[in-house]
Amino acid sequence: MKKVVVIGGGTGSSVVLTGLKNSSNIDLTSLAVVTDSGGSTGRLRDEFGFLPVGDLRQCLMALADGDTQDDIRDLLLYRFTKGNGLQGHNLGNIILTALEDIKDSPGKAMEAASKIFRVKGKVFPITEVDAHLMITYEDGQQLIGEHFLDDHSKGGKKITNLQLSKPAPLYKNAKKAILEADTIVVGPGDLYGSLLPHSLVKNFKQTFKKSTAKFVYVVNLMTHFSQTHDLTAQDHVDLIEKYFGKYPDVIIINSGKIPPTLLKTYQDQKEFPVIDDLEKKAKIIRSDMISKVVAQQNNNDKIKRSLLRHDSEKLANILKKI
Repeated sequence: MKKVVVIGGGTGSSVVLTGLKNSSNIDLTSLAVVTDSGGSTGRLRDEFGFLPVGDLRQCLMALADGDTQDDIRDLLLYRFTKGNGLQGHNLGNIILTALEDIKDSPGKAMEAASKIFRVKGKVFPITEVDAHLMITYEDGQQLIGEHFLDDHSKGGKKITNLQLSKPAPLYKNAKKAILEADTIVVGPGDLYGSLLPHSLVKNFKQTFKKSTAKFVYVVNLMTHFSQTHDLTAQDHVDLIEKYFGKYPDVIIINSGKIPPTLLKTYQDQKEFPVIDDLEKKAKIIRSDMISKVVAQQNNNDKIKRSLLRHDSEKLANILKKI
């Protein structure tokens, strides 16, 4: 049984987890970032003071297994369309927030949720401490809150530094998973919002360096105007190395063509395919990984989501070979 750890956020990690969860010889663990401060998650975080649960919820949803997985997915994805104070909230976020309150520990809450939703694998927060993301831009401006990463009014300003608002130690079960892993998959996912924040947790970098696991990095399909504007694939990899303290052993990048209609939609937002200029410092796998299904945006979801996704089956087939 191969132990595979997936590090990232909600949407990107869920693609990897969905593709790998039915493999009989893989023991899956997902480590999710907990610095989200926007949308339903941000509102619950402000009101209750618990860890943000949006990324954890999406990982749970991806690992739901058995005859009830479709119902569990619908339940965890359900977003209220009306109701005083409820409109826009995600039911899954509310359930996980309640579990945090009941269990008095985010880690124990996730263990309980994993049993309740019968997930095939484990989902852990990267830390149990409620810390915000602090973003520094090239002009010296510093903002506190992960939601600013999606603020397009910031234009294409370069981000020069990320840090946490207070010390946040690595969750013990997350540390154990990293040290015992055979393979660690980082990405896809927002570079500054979902991937790099893991490395800011105390003792993460030291633990990651000690790991003997094969380190696989999945490059994003598109740039993000308020995060990775003008960054090439090699720029992404260099930032991963800088923050994680290790260069990937294997880099996976899409070589397939993106449908013109989707390209136009992204171009209108000043977002473009990530340019492949990868240096041959690691094993590079190029393959068509574009999903034929375009993700739909929920009208009651105020956060802009990616319409273009990696195909979970195609990506999983590559990872299984690795």
